[in-house]
Amino acid sequence: MNPIPIYCRNLKREVVCAPGTTLAQLAQQLELNPKTPFLAAFTDYKLKDLAYEIYKPCNVEFIDLSHVDGTRTYVRSLSFLLQKAVHDLYPHKKMILDYTVSNGLYGVLDVNDPSPCTHEEIEAITNRMRQLAEAKIPFIRTRQPINEAIEIFKSVGKDQKALLLETRQSFYASVYYIENYPDCYFGPLVPDTGVLQVFGLIPFHKGFLLQYPGPDDHDNIRPRIRQQKMFEVFKEHSDWCGVLGAKSIGSVNSLILEGKVPQMIMVSEALHERKYAQIADELYKRRDQLKLVLIAGPSSSGKTTTSKRLGLHARVVGLKPVVIELDNYFVDREKTPRDANGEYDFEALETLDLAFLNEQLLALFRGEEIELPTFNFAQGKRTFLGNKIRLGEKEVLILEGIHALNPKLSEAVDARNKYKVYASALTALSLDENNRIFTTDNRLLRRMVRDAQYRGASPEQTILRWPSVRRGEDKNIFPFQEQADIMFNSALLYELSVLRYFAEPHLRRIAPSSPAYPEAWRLLKFLHYIEFMQPKNFVHIPPVSVLREFIGNSGIV
Repeated sequence: MNPIPIYCRNLKREVVCAPGTTLAQLAQQLELNPKTPFLAAFTDYKLKDLAYEIYKPCNVEFIDLSHVDGTRTYVRSLSFLLQKAVHDLYPHKKMILDYTVSNGLYGVLDVNDPSPCTHEEIEAITNRMRQLAEAKIPFIRTRQPINEAIEIFKSVGKDQKALLLETRQSFYASVYYIENYPDCYFGPLVPDTGVLQVFGLIPFHKGFLLQYPGPDDHDNIRPRIRQQKMFEVFKEHSDWCGVLGAKSIGSVNSLILEGKVPQMIMVSEALHERKYAQIADELYKRRDQLKLVLIAGPSSSGKTTTSKRLGLHARVVGLKPVVIELDNYFVDREKTPRDANGEYDFEALETLDLAFLNEQLLALFRGEEIELPTFNFAQGKRTFLGNKIRLGEKEVLILEGIHALNPKLSEAVDARNKYKVYASALTALSLDENNRIFTTDNRLLRRMVRDAQYRGASPEQTILRWPSVRRGEDKNIFPFQEQADIMFNSALLYELSVLRYFAEPHLRRIAPSSPAYPEAWRLLKFLHYIEFMQPKNFVHIPPVSVLREFIGNSGIV
């Protein structure tokens, strides 16, 4: 048979291979010799495992841990290794993996047993994982008729996985095996357990934390960071999901198919309303000292709606919020700091005139009148248009922006006079027992839908900008999130079924030749597991919902 031409993006040139060559064999044939093992590869911009066989011309890019999809592949495979070890040692325990926190993946050894994991159990599981890794057992992928796959997972107690497949419109499902133990993952796995040499398992709250390496250090696990408040807000959302009887996408799909959309929306929104009221009550308790409310959060976390809703609830308890927009305190364009590439770094803290901001804040708190600046974005200059304010009795300032929790932003203001709120969409919902939903995907879908409808940015542009947005968040937002007095989780149980309706058509229009296509294809695969919410049910979404900030028709003023 004729050799098949392949364009290898790692080498930036064309090569040839025999029909039926696997990606693993191709990497060996090309003698790429990576510093760390290849974990998966893109073929025509679609992520595949290294056992994938080549039968037609395509372009190929091999990836390792330094690529975000390489990290995802490693963590998926490591999760499977953990599942297998637990099954071998404790076959009657129903382990779940819940959410990412403290640079690891939090899980519970037995969802039906509230007692904490013991050190002996953690040590036994760790040792078994290392034995399996040393054995270099291959991950085997099979294709099973959907009904057979459902029965396979019911037989090993994976009810949420079975439910997800029951609500999925498909004839076949991929079932992976380590030896004779089955599981289902929604993306490729590494070739064998021998690749998974770097990991940690430690007791964490009532469960454990599965630790893994990061993209910048392949030989060591990511250091654990303290995220107690983040953990608590994840747990709170998990409890909220329990109120609605939904712990996974399969159960949410079932609620939609059973026609229970109105109830699901109403309870979800009522839980948000309760949280707004709780924060307003906290502000009222501190009214004698409170002067400044600071609200921060990553992109598409719903900060705008959160600040406005919180302002409304503050009025209910007798406070009078006054909003100041931080964007008006930008330095003149020529004073804007630049990044390593010589481009303006608009997300740096130094883009704000901190000295002038603090000067005006102190003047307001002394009871003086100030003239607020206005930033002319077209000219890149600060101007003054006669907008003067003075704080009256019971009036408090609200500042909302990505740097709001950075102590340097308002360092002249006494900490006792501040109340700090961190807002983000921190879904604790999972696809099933051990396939979590990335909170960043939730936010990316929100931003994509909003920007396409209201900001003139195509989904392709949004996807390509997202890595830069994420780097800015890692630098300017996440280091300060634990300094918040309270966290507001803007995630809604039903929102992914709504976002799928808006996002999927946009994602399908991204051309295979686009550099955004791999991410679009991954998101489409993810959304395929989520049941559409029919547009006729959108009427049940309140005009004050945070979701309206992204899909439109918001009634917040």
